[in-house]
Amino acid sequence: MRTSNLLARAERGDVEEVIVATSPTVEGEATASYLADMLRPTRIRITRIATGVPAGSDIEYADEVTMLRAIEGRREL
Repeated sequence: MRTSNLLARAERGDVEEVIVATSPTVEGEATASYLADMLRPTRIRITRIATGVPAGSDIEYADEVTMLRAIEGRREL
């Protein structure tokens, strides 16, 4: 499972920040919440991309400029 690899890297100190970039759907929000809860004990920075990716759309269809603005405006989870 990829989440266990991420958690292991975070616990070793190999990760400074995790930027959660799931789609703004119910499933994406649930995944973001799960990841934040899983990673919170590691005390690394956990952020979520900002607006710019339309709600209900799939993140894989977002263009580079939209994703850049979303990354620049990310917020703490």
